[in-house]
Amino acid sequence: MDSIKNITALDPARKAFSLFDEFKAFAFKGNVIDLAVGVIIGVAFAKIVDALVKHMIMPLLGAILPGEQGYLGWKWIIRGSEIPYGLFLGEVVNFVLVALALFLFIVKFLGWVMRARKKETLSPPPLTKDQELLTEIRDLLKRATPV
Repeated sequence: MDSIKNITALDPARKAFSLFDEFKAFAFKGNVIDLAVGVIIGVAFAKIVDALVKHMIMPLLGAILPGEQGYLGWKWIIRGSEIPYGLFLGEVVNFVLVALALFLFIVKFLGWVMRARKKETLSPPPLTKDQELLTEIRDLLKRATPV
């Protein structure tokens, strides 16, 4: 009997099927799917902010501040090598805007939603008319019955 268990334990098809079942149980948990959706939305959001920075904010800064090609032309030349600090500044602005948007959404908005839910769960719902009447009857019976 033990030899049969050892044979089935070593069967590659059975191990692969078991591994697939474990992966399926892991992958289709709610948390993993929520995480995947969050990552996809985050990537799409980052592209929107990136486009905002590269096509709106930095060109406006380039028009206001001096430079031949706007912020793309902001370069230092040291010993014949170009150091494009304008591109770096664009990426810094991009990062700051993404971080600010995430802070406002995650910390402020979701914090506000969670506090509102917590208050909602902490305060019991108001009593219905039937419950109020039953509470009054109970209190009257307690006072009328000698202990």
